Amino acid sequence: MTAQVPATEPSSPKPENAKADHPNVAILQGFIGSMLMLAGSLGVGWLSLSSYELRRVSFIMWLRFEPVGAVLSVFLLAVGGMLLVRSWLRFGQRIGSWGPESRPLVLKAVVAWGAPMALALPLFSRDVFAYIAQGLVMVSGLNPYKDGYSQISNYLQLGADDLWAQSPTPYGPIFLWLEEIVVRITGGQTEFSILLFRLIALIGVAMCVYYVPKLAELHGINPNRALWLTAANPLFLTNFIASIHNDALMIGLALAGLYYAATKRAIRGILLVTLSIGIKPITLIFLPFVGLMWAGKGASWPRKFLYWFLTAGLSLGLLAILGVVNGLGFGWVGALSTPGSVWIWYAPVGFLGLVVATLGNALGLPGWSFADVVHLLGRLASFAVVFWLMFVGDYSRLVRRLALAFAAIVMLAPMIQSWYVVWLIPLFAVTGIRSDWQVKTLYLFVSFFMVYAISDQLDIWPYFEFSLSAARQIAAVTAVAFALYLIFLDPKTKVLFRKKLTEPAPGELRIH
Repeated sequence: MTAQVPATEPSSPKPENAKADHPNVAILQGFIGSMLMLAGSLGVGWLSLSSYELRRVSFIMWLRFEPVGAVLSVFLLAVGGMLLVRSWLRFGQRIGSWGPESRPLVLKAVVAWGAPMALALPLFSRDVFAYIAQGLVMVSGLNPYKDGYSQISNYLQLGADDLWAQSPTPYGPIFLWLEEIVVRITGGQTEFSILLFRLIALIGVAMCVYYVPKLAELHGINPNRALWLTAANPLFLTNFIASIHNDALMIGLALAGLYYAATKRAIRGILLVTLSIGIKPITLIFLPFVGLMWAGKGASWPRKFLYWFLTAGLSLGLLAILGVVNGLGFGWVGALSTPGSVWIWYAPVGFLGLVVATLGNALGLPGWSFADVVHLLGRLASFAVVFWLMFVGDYSRLVRRLALAFAAIVMLAPMIQSWYVVWLIPLFAVTGIRSDWQVKTLYLFVSFFMVYAISDQLDIWPYFEFSLSAARQIAAVTAVAFALYLIFLDPKTKVLFRKKLTEPAPGELRIH
């Protein structure tokens, strides 16, 4: 694939000799924010009922079982998370020219901000406990595509969310094996299992750190700015390290496959993307664009269809072999709808469905049946966008077309989670995010989802006066107040949301 700057990229750099304005100050502030999140996690991070040893630690007992300790934990978590957002924004301002000297600084920020999260109790999600439960399903010889983890004795003791206890797993065969391996090693012991799943997530993080700059260079985009936008991003760090989502490995493998496909090593690229699909099948969306890379620039339509067929045949053939080996076949295909069976108010399609349902019910009609139609239309619209981008556009913009196609799948769904947004950030960062409405939109997304995460999932002991509702209110007020301060009052950061830039940041520019 020929590297080319997207047509919308700016063209005049800042002075090459622009000096960094003490970026280590921002790194230190972000480290403090991450440490505050670590401290807060001890009180309101997720802890299974079977974690007897941790629950006996006197300091953790005070944080988790005394109202004052719980309030302090909520406050530390909220302030720490939003301080990390500010540090990320200020780091970008403090860097001078995004030249080669900025790469070690970005990596230092990623390590300094991510290391405390690697030691924290799981934050903002209980998915890691579901991984343990599904590993027990595999060890028990059950079919996780048919049998939910409610089949496991005392599964609530593990800390897994009861909402998905009877649902088939939405994960691919590779991750099911990883779950089984972890549980066989640990015997299902939660703390040890969490450490191993976090290690798996960190492998995915490392792959993203390695391949994002390489993909950016292919597109003539400054790799150091792309790495800052992606891997030092608070959403990336919290979702992939603090929350331990398997999406970290999924995206890491997909980016690796994309890089090799774009550099004329299509077979290796398809293999890596297939491994990514084996983690979570959503990255099936990569295959048609990888097929176009394999077909090459200027390929005729018969050649494009041939290479689409070869790409799909290789990938699905490998998945079929995996299905034969584990005896589960293509069970994951039917499970693809598991996460999509819910909606949320801030997703545009989810909100539209809510409006339609409310109006329909007010008129005595089956409002939620109409909402289901709205959700279906959103999904169909996203598929239409994907097909359009498969067939229309320049070869040199294939990764950008993939980014837009992936964005359509995410943004037109009735449910949008913060880690869905993280899927998109590296694809847009490596193909160019301008310092206008584009980067401001990213800043707003990061701020919104950090506020939402901080005030959403908190592990509050249910048997004292301080309720989960009160904890969420404290977290929300603290995080929203901090976000408003960043946007409207902070003299350093408010310009990022309002100021009309007269020149682009050097990281947007083609590298020579």
